[in-house]
Amino acid sequence: MPSNSLRLFRKWNRIIHRDFGYFFFGLTIIYCLSGIALNHKKDWNPNYNISYKEIALTDNLDKSSVNEDQVIKLLKKYNEADHYKKYFFPDNNTLKIFIDNGSVSVDMISGKGYIEKITKRPLFFEINFLHYNPGKWWLWFSDIFCIGMITIAISGLFIISKSKNSLSKRGIWFILAGFVVPVLALIFL
Repeated sequence: MPSNSLRLFRKWNRIIHRDFGYFFFGLTIIYCLSGIALNHKKDWNPNYNISYKEIALTDNLDKSSVNEDQVIKLLKKYNEADHYKKYFFPDNNTLKIFIDNGSVSVDMISGKGYIEKITKRPLFFEINFLHYNPGKWWLWFSDIFCIGMITIAISGLFIISKSKNSLSKRGIWFILAGFVVPVLALIFL
């Protein structure tokens, strides 16, 4: 029969493991989802949806004659007139128009161009914002979260005490395997 101090340790270990797990559940999901999203930045933009629509102008444009009224008239054809902000010429042949959440680019010689619209990706924009530690108080809370995760990991080692799955039997091999993967990554990457 275990001693009173061992029983007390097991009791408080389970309580800490359980309650920290409950408290940090939401933040764990947030960091895991944003971590997956940020791991695949080469494959997609985790913060924004970017859409392109090709356009072709029938009217010829000349840099010297382009004015705001003409730009708004052009935008009306594509239901973007209400979103107009301003325009400029990045070079002699290109008209760039800024609209809410995007832009319009037109090659004035060919009349070809595109409308680019940028919208925040639902859920991922917000969770990635948190992942980037947006403020000092969030930085401190994130540090507390990390300490909580370390506590959950360590206390989890002592949840099962005497079985074939305990730390001293099968568990130690899983712990070692978990360390081997990042070590191999450091060696071979």
